[in-house]
Amino acid sequence: MRVVLDTNVVVSAFIWQGPPYRLLEAAARGDIKLFCSIRLMAELNTVLSREHLAAKLTAKRSSVHEAIAAYAELVVHVTPAHVPRVVPQDADDDHVLACALAARANLIVSGDKHLLGLGGSYQGIRIVQPTEAVAMIEAG
Repeated sequence: MRVVLDTNVVVSAFIWQGPPYRLLEAAARGDIKLFCSIRLMAELNTVLSREHLAAKLTAKRSSVHEAIAAYAELVVHVTPAHVPRVVPQDADDDHVLACALAARANLIVSGDKHLLGLGGSYQGIRIVQPTEAVAMIEAG
C-alpha cells in the first residue's frame, strides 16, 4: 500500500505515539510504503521545531533533527509536478494532495478536518484517519 501521511499524523507519531506511530512501524517493517515531498518535510521540520513540541521530543530523549532524520529514512521522496488549488481553507493541505498524486498513493492519512471533509477521497485516493489506516493495514 502506498501511503502519504499528513504532517499532523507524523507529529502525533513522534510526540504521542498511538495509531500514528503504528503507521511508522508498519513502514519500517515494509508493510506499507510511505511517500513525502520536500515541502511536507519542511513543514514537519517547522512544526516539530515549535518550542512546546521540541521540548516534548527532548523529554523523550530525542530531537527535531533525529525525528526528521528517522522519518526521512522511512519515506520515498517524490516531487509533485503541480500543486492543485483544492482546499480553499488551507493551502498547506493542497501539498498533501499533490504529494499523494505524485506518489500514486492509495491512501492519505490525516486528522485534518479539511482533508477529511473532501468526502473520503481525492481523485481515487482514500483519505482516512490514523485508526482506520491501521485497521486497513492489519486487515491486509
